[in-house]
This record gives sequence, structure tokens and C-alpha cells, in this order.
Amino acid sequence: MLIGAAVMLIAASLVRASDDAAVDLTQQNVVEFIDEMVTEHNFERDALENVLAQAEIKATIIKKISTPAERTLTWGEYRKIFITRERVNAGVRFWQDNEEMLERIALETGVPIEMLVGIIGVETYFGRITGKDRVIDALATLAFEYPPRAKFFRRELMQFLLLTREEELDPTLPMGSYAGAMGRPQFMPSSFRAYAVDSTGDGKRDIWENWADVSGSIANYFLQHGWRSDEEVVAQASLGSNWSDAVPEPANTLKASDTVESLSRKGVLFATELCADSAGELLTYDGDDGTEHWVGFHNFFVITRYNRSAMYALAVHQLGQQISAKVNSDVS
Repeated sequence: MLIGAAVMLIAASLVRASDDAAVDLTQQNVVEFIDEMVTEHNFERDALENVLAQAEIKATIIKKISTPAERTLTWGEYRKIFITRERVNAGVRFWQDNEEMLERIALETGVPIEMLVGIIGVETYFGRITGKDRVIDALATLAFEYPPRAKFFRRELMQFLLLTREEELDPTLPMGSYAGAMGRPQFMPSSFRAYAVDSTGDGKRDIWENWADVSGSIANYFLQHGWRSDEEVVAQASLGSNWSDAVPEPANTLKASDTVESLSRKGVLFATELCADSAGELLTYDGDDGTEHWVGFHNFFVITRYNRSAMYALAVHQLGQQISAKVNSDVS
């Protein structure tokens, strides 16, 4: 509790100083960062100092990342944000407008179109909501003025500067979220460097404007985290008469610790074509109509590697499925 209070006091002190400020190049942690970039990554000191001098420490960023949500959303509340008629219709238009490209990437990677559109739809509403902060401002603010997660964001600032050098980008221009997530797939800089791909052959990995690069990069992210082509993601479930334990409470479960066979023996009722020893996990959600049970399989937990949330993974899956169903019904 004392640590948490101290964190909030640090954040509050900066928030009260509501004016944005330039990065202080003489500040000890900034000096150390510059020294590291020069000695370990061969940056020119003057050029790097010039870039950082153009970054702003923004109080609004500290406020957003340090102010806890007023309450935790239930699955029913969370779902209503992302599974809407408007977002499904926007996904249908996106699919139809980019059908040839999406089919090519799905064929090449084994990651289905509904997964690609589900991610893009949840992350940025098909490119409509990509963040209003410069990435350099977000990462500099959090690396140098937010002690609770300074180590993480210092690493992401380093990755960002490396990728802008590699991609020949002006580091003062890319826009993203208040936490530094970038472009239409909302990749952090480390994810960009590890997983972004050039799907058009133009020598650039453009996740801000090029839908092929965006879709190919998302597909590559899933492949690198173990996506299995043509395997099920999740199945709706119920607790049968053989279930003897208490009804599970909703929890942010991020890995499968059970199997299809053992879940069935315990009394979980669900349908799947996966073999008996396939990984599975009983998931419980607080929906609008009461408790919901699902069984997540291997691919479900691959989705949680994109965002460490079991509600996020189910929202991505359901949005993609609804868009796919409407696309297919329109065709028929």
C-alpha cells in the first residue's frame, strides 16, 4: 500500500504541473540513456540529443497510465464496447475492400481472415482509432518520468529509436497510443522490430498506412507465438451433472492447464473436434445474462499473447466470427 501511494504521489505531482515540458538532457536518467545508446548502439550523440530535445514530457500521459480505472468491467460491459452492429458492419466493408490481400495473407500464413479483422477491429476500429500522441513523447515521458515502469519504457524507447533508424523514419513523426503502441495493429516498438513484415515488397514495414503490411504483421505475430492453422479457438460450455466443484469465478486465465479429456471427465460439457489430449481450459465470464462458461484451446491463448486479457481474446474471436458470418451471408 505504501508503494502504491508513493506511485500515485509521484504521478499526481507531475499531473499538477499541467504544462508539457521538454526532456531535460541534463537529467541523470536521460544522460545515462544517451550514453547507452551511443556506446552500445552507435548513435551519434548530437543527433540523438537533438531528437530527444524535441520530445515532450506530457502530464496527460502520466495521468492516463497511473490513474486506475474506476471499476473493473464485466465481460458483458466489455463486450458491448467491441461487439456492436456498427463495428461489425465496418469490418464487413474492410474485408470486402481488401478481400484479395486478406485472402493472400491467410493462404500464405494459415492465420484466417476472421482473426486478422478481429484484431484490427478491436485494436483500432479498422484504423479509425490509432492514438493521438507522438510515440517519442509517450515513450520519453514514461521512460524518464514514470518510475513504476521506467525500465520497461526505457527499453521500448531504445527499440523505437532503433526501428526508426532501420526504417529510415523521422522519430518525431510516428503517432500512437499514450503508452507508445503504434499504428493500425498497435504494436509496441519491440513487437514491431520482432514481428512486423513487409508484405508488399517495397522495402518498408508500414504499419501506419499500408493495410497489407498491417495484416501480414499481425499474421506473423500469431505464427511466431504458435498459431495452429485450422484448429479451433474456443467452444461455449456448460457444467454438467458430473461437475462437483464450486462454480468457478471469472478470472483472467492466460494459459491452458487442462486437456479436452480431463475437462470432459470433470463434467464440463462442450463440443470440439480436437483430440482428447489437446490443451484446454475452462473459462468463466460474467455476461449480461449471467455466468458464461467457455473452453479455450491452444489458439485462444495465442490471442492472449497479443493482449494479456482473456476478455480481449474472446472479444477478438467473436468480432471476427460475426464479421465472417455477415460477409458469407452477403455473398450467398
